Amino acid sequence: MLKIVEKNEKECTLCGACETTCSTFYFKEDDRLKSSIQVLEASENGDPVINVCNQCGNCIDVCPVEAIKRTGKGTVVISKKACVGCFNCVGVCPTDTMYWHEDLTEPFKCISCSRCTKECPTEAIFMEEVATN
Repeated sequence: MLKIVEKNEKECTLCGACETTCSTFYFKEDDRLKSSIQVLEASENGDPVINVCNQCGNCIDVCPVEAIKRTGKGTVVISKKACVGCFNCVGVCPTDTMYWHEDLTEPFKCISCSRCTKECPTEAIFMEEVATN
C-alpha cells in the first residue's frame, strides 16, 4: 500500500497553510509557487482546486537520465543530483503537479511527506493508503 496526500476540496478554506508549510520546509521561503501542493481559487462548482501529485509515475519513463524513480514505499521522487533539467516530466504530468520555478534548475513535486496534512486546519488534505499496481 502507498500513502498519498488525498483531498476533500469542499473543506478547503484557501488559508494557504499547506502551501506555506511545503515551500518553507523544502525551499526555506514562503512562496506558494515553490510549493509542491498548489491551491487554486475556484473550480466550476465554486470549490477550491487542490493540485497534488497522485504518485502515478507517468514521469518516470520520460526522464532521459533516470533521475525519477519510485521508492520502495511507492512514492515517486526526483534525484536533484541526476536531473539535467530537461523538464520532460513537467510536460507529461497528467495532473499538472510536476512543477518548475525559474529560480530552480530541476522540477519538483509532492513526495507525500505529510507535512502539509498536519497543518491543514480543516483536514481538506489528508493521508490515505491506496493500492499500488
